[in-house]
Amino acid sequence: MGVKEILEFVKVEHTLFSLPFVLIGFLLANFEYSTQPEDLLWILIAAVGARGLAMALNRIIDRDIDAANPRTASRHLASGSMSMKTAYRLSTVFLIMLLFSAWQLNEVALMMAWLPVLVFVIYPYMKRITWLCHFWLGLCLGLAPAGAWVAVAADVHGWAAITDLHWYPEIFFISLGVMFWIAAFDLNYARMDVENDRANGIHSFPARFGEEATTRTSIQFTLLWFACFAIADPIHEIWFLAAAGLMALANIAVILARERFADFQTTLFRVSMLTGWVLLLALMVSESASNALGI
Repeated sequence: MGVKEILEFVKVEHTLFSLPFVLIGFLLANFEYSTQPEDLLWILIAAVGARGLAMALNRIIDRDIDAANPRTASRHLASGSMSMKTAYRLSTVFLIMLLFSAWQLNEVALMMAWLPVLVFVIYPYMKRITWLCHFWLGLCLGLAPAGAWVAVAADVHGWAAITDLHWYPEIFFISLGVMFWIAAFDLNYARMDVENDRANGIHSFPARFGEEATTRTSIQFTLLWFACFAIADPIHEIWFLAAAGLMALANIAVILARERFADFQTTLFRVSMLTGWVLLLALMVSESASNALGI
């Protein structure tokens, strides 16, 4: 199997969702604590490993569900174009990337690496039992900024970085905001499979509550993630708050106008992906401005 097939298997483009918030977590820690030049490298390798592991586990556990859905029947495991043996090998490689990188960072990062792995394993089963699966997916990505922050902060405080609540309120509300942001996106993503989900007993929110409730709830979640980012206000400057407000409005506008788009899902994906990068840019601009002014 070539590199292209592996990238398609783990949907590498979806890494663009979590990466900016990994970097936000790193930058917030870097602003407060000194970091080693290699810290960012190991954090990025860990993030790639975690993201790849999450997707591989999802594909392995959901292979029968994917095979029963015409939209996903062509996926590697569902179609048989990849063997289970290969999928397990890839999962092992991604797990090693995560664990080795965490080991290179510090003891706390390594000892806490079980948490995202457990969350990743549980997620595919959530859709089989409850529509709260969308929140659980949000939790998977909400761990990204928290993990990056701990990877740096634990170098200074050790376990006290967690136990003494150094992560509250900034990192807590950033991570909570990411959870609502991903949940809002995933509610709309699940619109594509409503009929199939109902027929196969998949507990998605749109299948359970319908189109209008999905629109209303995803907008409410968007307002909630804006509120979380506003409360976190990690740089106490207008730039981050303005960027969060602008992207919240952009996401809401796309959701409300979904029937006007030839490809609503692609449009929402691009706007949602852009959200994280705009917030990261706002954080960097604000910090640069503060340094220039000697604040």
